Amino acid sequence: MKLSPREAEGYFARPDPGKTGLLIYGADAMRVSLKRQQMLAALLGPAAEEEMRLTRMPASDLRKDPAQLLDAVKAVGFFPGIRAVFVEDANDTATPAITTSLQEWQPGDAQIVVTAGQLKASSKLRKAFETHPNAYATGIYDDPPSRAEIERVLGEAGMRDVPGDSMSALTDIANEIGPGDFSRMIEKLSLYKHGDSTPLTLEDIGAVAPQSTEAALDDLLNVVAEGRSTDIGPVLRRLQAQGTNAVTLCIGATRHFRTLYTIAADPGGPAQGIGGLRPPLYGKRRDRMLRQAQGWGAQKLQNALTILTDTDLQLRSAGQSAPAQALTERAMIRLAMLARSR
Repeated sequence: MKLSPREAEGYFARPDPGKTGLLIYGADAMRVSLKRQQMLAALLGPAAEEEMRLTRMPASDLRKDPAQLLDAVKAVGFFPGIRAVFVEDANDTATPAITTSLQEWQPGDAQIVVTAGQLKASSKLRKAFETHPNAYATGIYDDPPSRAEIERVLGEAGMRDVPGDSMSALTDIANEIGPGDFSRMIEKLSLYKHGDSTPLTLEDIGAVAPQSTEAALDDLLNVVAEGRSTDIGPVLRRLQAQGTNAVTLCIGATRHFRTLYTIAADPGGPAQGIGGLRPPLYGKRRDRMLRQAQGWGAQKLQNALTILTDTDLQLRSAGQSAPAQALTERAMIRLAMLARSR
């Protein structure tokens, strides 16, 4: 039987121990893996590994020894409780062994849980589960996580006091990064809030949220935007040592100052402008960008973008003979001096 995405969410949280099996497939291996982990944890409980109620096997092994799956399904466990056999990375070459096990399954046998990559509608493996009267098949797609799913992940991490603005911020982040990165971020957030019973704030999220640019490049852009010209040289040397080239620096600076201009030029004022950014900014980084935009103003930011555009054209010019890093450093110093001008 097929499970729709909405039905699948409920089933992953509360799987039926009386079912023969479940096939989870999809192009994103991380998303499939996370759903499989959720389902098995809900089905078997936390002690399944220690009590040997979960058997794992790669699907590639079934081509050499197809009988091992049925043997594992029929095996009698040492500990009471629900059992499962997990077959990983299955494809149509493993279908004969899986189909046989589905057909031979009886109540009391281990449940068969199979994961696979993207499968066409004509896949024999999909059909084996979709046409079975007591098994399920569901596809995992690259859709943004729902609010309910985000709340579940937060609940599992022990965070339940999440105000609306913090939940909106987490939703935006979940839409921007992959599910694996989001899960790791929530783990970090849980550790960050360990022993802290106060509501989750935007500052808490900003402290652990992944940044869109490297820290060293962020350091340079903040130094320039805040007019600290004497600090430009050391930060530039550090970036050069990391292999960052002049064009990359210029592109990063242009993106930063374009964002500042978007904030400063908003008809409703900088505070409204920063609230409309996508992806959004959080915590201390948000406050810093807001201060920079307010300090520069829209007109000076237009002048800054003109300097960066001219520098970028020079760097890409076929007839350019001056050292690229020197041109970039000169442009950064000009911007820092402009930041301090009235």
